Amino acid sequence: MPDASRDVSVYSSPAVAANAEGDEIEVLESIDVLPVAPEDFDSESSGFISTERFRDLLAAHGSELDPHKLEVLLALADGNADGKICYQDFVNLMSNKRSNSFRRAILQGGRQLKGAGALGEEVGLGLSQRLVRHIAYETLPREIDRKWYFDSYTCCPPPWLILAITIAEVAVFMYYGLQLDRWVLQVSSPHFLRGPLPYHPQLRIQAWRYLSYAFMHAGIEHLGLNMAMQLLVGVPLEMVHGALRIGLVYVCGVLAGSLAVSVTDMTAPVVGSSGGVYALVSAHLANVVMNWSGMKCQFKLFRMAMALVCMSVEFGRAVWLRFYPPAFPPCPNPSFVAHLGGVMVGLTLGVVVLQNYEQRLQEQSLFWIFFSVYFLFVLCAVFWNVFAYSLLDVRLPPTP
Repeated sequence: MPDASRDVSVYSSPAVAANAEGDEIEVLESIDVLPVAPEDFDSESSGFISTERFRDLLAAHGSELDPHKLEVLLALADGNADGKICYQDFVNLMSNKRSNSFRRAILQGGRQLKGAGALGEEVGLGLSQRLVRHIAYETLPREIDRKWYFDSYTCCPPPWLILAITIAEVAVFMYYGLQLDRWVLQVSSPHFLRGPLPYHPQLRIQAWRYLSYAFMHAGIEHLGLNMAMQLLVGVPLEMVHGALRIGLVYVCGVLAGSLAVSVTDMTAPVVGSSGGVYALVSAHLANVVMNWSGMKCQFKLFRMAMALVCMSVEFGRAVWLRFYPPAFPPCPNPSFVAHLGGVMVGLTLGVVVLQNYEQRLQEQSLFWIFFSVYFLFVLCAVFWNVFAYSLLDVRLPPTP
């Protein structure tokens, strides 16, 4: 193992050198592969490696790499027609970063990888490995992405976010079920909306309610459908894309749901995690449709149909409940518009997040476009909540 503190300032520009120093330590110390000195990669200190030298290094040390990672590195070498590879591209690949260099390796070396054995054909895998492979085929449209994910996934950290949210929702439901002595259509209880969690138009100044409403549900039928979709779709997505990305889509969907209700259904309260759930499910379904030929999950047409049926049943239940005569007028039943807000987030921001497994989101112009549109919507909705209710003289139901 070489000295990781060796000067790497000779590689390319100062900015690249600064990145390379930290990345090289990660490559040489953490991954512990290709144990040669930096100058062995770039003997002329030019910031580039010749493809011939690069392939020689892979041939000499390739046995120490994951086989699927070796395929990507060979694709990077074969895809560079100019005969050289940027040292920083190599560092990024070896440090497992989501970067443009990874995307170039996939696109440029795709022809060379077509003859490689598919991940689904591998035998002798343990139960956990088969599960990871199944998740890869469920969520990723490109074979090289699936192989890269299969080699990189360590279950550290585990998919904790969606599980934690689901446990919290069940705990809140159980608490209110015992308090109200009611498990079906809890919303019909006069005390249901008096807690600190649900969104109510009279209490919209309490900003936390725009998010906390997601932990309350109208009844066990509402919780059951949301929880099933949340676990079946959210956990695999979190295993692939990570808690940060999936949490971003989920929270944006929840916030968009309550704000959409406050703008379009101004007198109605709202409860349930449907905004976040519909954001994840609609993003995943859109990703499957957009990459139909590449998605290799089994029975994908039937499973898409079942997902749409579940979404339709839950949405139909919400519409029926909204227009059903309320148990305690003049306060209406909870709104269904949060579902539509979640779908809009999923079809815009969510699709961009799920389509870019191999790249940093901050490098994607489309991500910033949709995020800017989302931020503009939130800003306009905030101003609407501050001024529109009084200007339009909206008659709100009394405080619960």
